[in-house]
Amino acid sequence: MCLILFAYKSHPAYKLIVAANRDEFYQRPTAPAGYWSDQPNILAGRDLEKHGTWLGVTTSGRFAALTNYRDPADKGGSQSRGELPRSYLEGDSNPQDFLEDASRKRSLYPGYNLLAGTKDEIFYYSNRGGGVYQVPPGIHGLSNHLLNTGWPKVERGKEGLKSIVEAGADEDQLVESLLALLQNAEPAPDEVLPKTGVSAEWERVLSPLFIKTEGYGTRSSAVLLMDDQKVRFHERIYEWDGKTRDQDFMFSHEGQRG
Repeated sequence: MCLILFAYKSHPAYKLIVAANRDEFYQRPTAPAGYWSDQPNILAGRDLEKHGTWLGVTTSGRFAALTNYRDPADKGGSQSRGELPRSYLEGDSNPQDFLEDASRKRSLYPGYNLLAGTKDEIFYYSNRGGGVYQVPPGIHGLSNHLLNTGWPKVERGKEGLKSIVEAGADEDQLVESLLALLQNAEPAPDEVLPKTGVSAEWERVLSPLFIKTEGYGTRSSAVLLMDDQKVRFHERIYEWDGKTRDQDFMFSHEGQRG
């Protein structure tokens, strides 16, 4: 997952709104979002290579999302980062305790950012940043640096999310507007590109909200809406040949699925 935009306690109806893109090599085997057969309370996509996830929610309302921290010189540990959100979703520890425990194991993983929480509280931790941080209400953005780092794609995404939240659309319009925002493929001007250790050409390629190259790009977009009664999860999958397919899930906080 390379871009996570979220509005936390900033909408009159939804305590948490998440709009996220997962960028990955097209050849990496991936299962689309669904209820896991071995953990039916988890709704998430799944990396079939390491069996972790990048974003998911449980029928009890636990939420987790992960991005990599971009640093080509990173010599971090070899364990899969995707096991971190999976472990949070599988467990029952509170998010602050979970992330504090993750901080004590920071050297086991390459660089990452992790959000964990519920509609009522969200915490953030990066093993390339400071300590565990409780996220305040507001509009936030996370890419492949620290939370709310002012990369062009993060700033553009946050501005777009703010406008959508303030527009007062109904639920279906809200989902479609968020998906449209996530498909913005306009690259940033060269003069504002970040310098993360990759080539200038790759900084340019990676600068839009939506990425597409021959072998790597945005594989899926996810929209998550959480209010006091229900959770809605919508995923749009982008195939390498340009085709898309959508799937939509909804359940109450008591776990009734649809």
